[in-house]
Amino acid sequence: MANGLPLSDVKVLDLAWVMAGPVATRVLNDYGATVVRVESATRIDTARTLVPYISNAPGPENSIRFQNINAGKLGVTLDMSKDQARDVVRDLVRWADVVVESFSPKVMRSWSLEYESLRAIKPDIIMLSTCLMGQTGPMSRFAGFGSLAAAISGFYDLTGWPDRPPAGPFGAYTDTIAPRFTAIALLAALEYRRRTGRGQYIDQAQGESALHFLTPALLDYATNGRTQSRRGNEDEAMAPHGVYPAAGDDRWVAIAVRNDDDWRALCDVMGRGELSDDERYATTEARRARREELDAIVSSWTREHEESEIETALQSRGVPSSAVQNSSAIYADPQLAHRGQFVQVEHALHGATTIEGSHFHLSRTPARVERPAPLLGEHNQYVLEEVLGYAPERIAELVAAGALE
Repeated sequence: MANGLPLSDVKVLDLAWVMAGPVATRVLNDYGATVVRVESATRIDTARTLVPYISNAPGPENSIRFQNINAGKLGVTLDMSKDQARDVVRDLVRWADVVVESFSPKVMRSWSLEYESLRAIKPDIIMLSTCLMGQTGPMSRFAGFGSLAAAISGFYDLTGWPDRPPAGPFGAYTDTIAPRFTAIALLAALEYRRRTGRGQYIDQAQGESALHFLTPALLDYATNGRTQSRRGNEDEAMAPHGVYPAAGDDRWVAIAVRNDDDWRALCDVMGRGELSDDERYATTEARRARREELDAIVSSWTREHEESEIETALQSRGVPSSAVQNSSAIYADPQLAHRGQFVQVEHALHGATTIEGSHFHLSRTPARVERPAPLLGEHNQYVLEEVLGYAPERIAELVAAGALE
């Protein structure tokens, strides 16, 4: 651990794009890995176009989301249509321990950079490919974003209201799930190589990774033959259960009544003690049967109070409740501040820029987040000279050939 971090001896070649791959390699970077990220300056990474933008100004260097998921990496721009650029990638493979890519299966083969070719260059290389549906099978060449994988995997029919079209989870949902599996799979592969000296190829389908979050619905169908569908905020075991309007404009509070004790406490806090003695609401089953009626009663009370007031009153009585926070509230949240959720780094163009800190906290080796994402081609010279040891003449040849963008 030359820099005091557990992955300081790990070298990663990041050929991935958008979110699913880069989010995972950022985790490795936070804990000391050196990550070289290869991009194109002409075929701009979609993540560089994602809102929000710094100062609300669109531009390839202004996406806050890109800054966040690629913080701390070294950036190289190559024209992968050039033989010379692919030769640079092969030299980076010789340098690296891990290669990550997230293209559709045909892309790496078209460049002769699939696992078999990389293993011929470096027998113990670890390679991970993460695309929507995996490298094999009838849907392997289906290209798209995490929103499509979420739809194919079954999330959309489960999210939304029963009397409305499917809403789906927010954004490219599988892009937020798959990286957690990606990071741990890479760590396991590194440990396997440490023990055996052998590398390996990891074929990760983002849709399959996301299926772990649908386990209850899948088991319900496999065991009971029952297909779950949209039910809004309704819960199978709790009532009242939902998000209720609070005083003010677009203010909300979430409340979950788990059992009879929670119900009695809620009635007491609302000043409606008579409801706890009402036979119509005496059991969970009875309350679930009258959930719309109860939602109306709870909503009429929550509308008269601020969400933080409701949260405090109910939590003090042991009833699960939380104010629904918007972005400004989250940024000011004292718990997140205590945990270091947001950190400031110095951006070459924008000065002090806020990004997320590490989502993992190790007591002896805490993560370090010191730089934003690289500018396009920011580290071309450094990587070619210091990482790969190229002579100035070799770099000049690459420039002349148009391999560097």
